[in-house]
Amino acid sequence: MNGAEQGNILASLFPLLILFAIFYFLVIRPQQKQAKQHKEMIASLKKGDRIVTTGGLIAEVIKPEEDFIKIKLNDETIVKLVPDYVARKIEDEA
Repeated sequence: MNGAEQGNILASLFPLLILFAIFYFLVIRPQQKQAKQHKEMIASLKKGDRIVTTGGLIAEVIKPEEDFIKIKLNDETIVKLVPDYVARKIEDEA
């Protein structure tokens, strides 16, 4: 390979590198940040916290465990929920 051929290869790969960088900063990095925040929120759940599930149910955490979370939907109904299905934690209005 001579210098001109190396320059052509580099010039042809440059747009692909730019597209990958744009894709990384606009798609991949924000998703990783959001996943990290969700994982931290799940780890911080404790008894008495109010949550919203991805199905739209509002529930109260009874007991967070390793593989699931026990939640109370009303006074009689206690169910187990996979932590991945917790959409968000409801902050108490003071």
